[in-house]
Amino acid sequence: MASSGKLMDRIDAEFAAADQRAAKVKSQHIDEFEGRKQRLEKFGQLLEQLREVWRPRLEALAKKFGERVNVQPHVEPGRRSATFAFQSDLARIDLRFAVAPDADVRQLIFSYDLEIIPILMKFDSHDEFEFPLDAVDATALGTWIDDRIVSFVKSYLALHENQYYLKDQMVEDPIAKVKFPKFAAGATLEVKGKTVYFIDEATRREFEKQQATRN
Repeated sequence: MASSGKLMDRIDAEFAAADQRAAKVKSQHIDEFEGRKQRLEKFGQLLEQLREVWRPRLEALAKKFGERVNVQPHVEPGRRSATFAFQSDLARIDLRFAVAPDADVRQLIFSYDLEIIPILMKFDSHDEFEFPLDAVDATALGTWIDDRIVSFVKSYLALHENQYYLKDQMVEDPIAKVKFPKFAAGATLEVKGKTVYFIDEATRREFEKQQATRN
């Protein structure tokens, strides 16, 4: 019996140790859950501040494009992302900045994604920038976004130097006999329902003068 009693004590000790381990794990899970919850709340509070870093930059980009390029960009700012999109004569453009936490909500991952359809050339389509949740540097983030926007502008301008995109966009000045992309025309003129493209106003005026002489 004595031997049996010792065995029962040992078995009870194992169950007690298992209960202690389970209680410890449960406590750790509760602490982790509460910590993650608090970090998610902090992330939510940061979103408004972060949106103010990228939103004005994309709006400025849209305004500049409206002035320099014959397109109407659309900017859609959200809490976790902002999208800059438009359709040009050459391609469909979608530029997106977004932010998301990692699984533990300890790091913030900022992402840049550029989509150009059709894809007929190489370009930087994706990049990421990461900060600890407790140490987001708005200045560094702004610099990174600025650099990505400039990269996008370079990619967009490269479209107009790429033979695959321009194959249906090249025109010729009838006076200067020079070929160039439509977007680079310095002047245009509607003649019998068709658009004639010129390198500048001088060749357009010369063309009109010749047309008037013939008529």
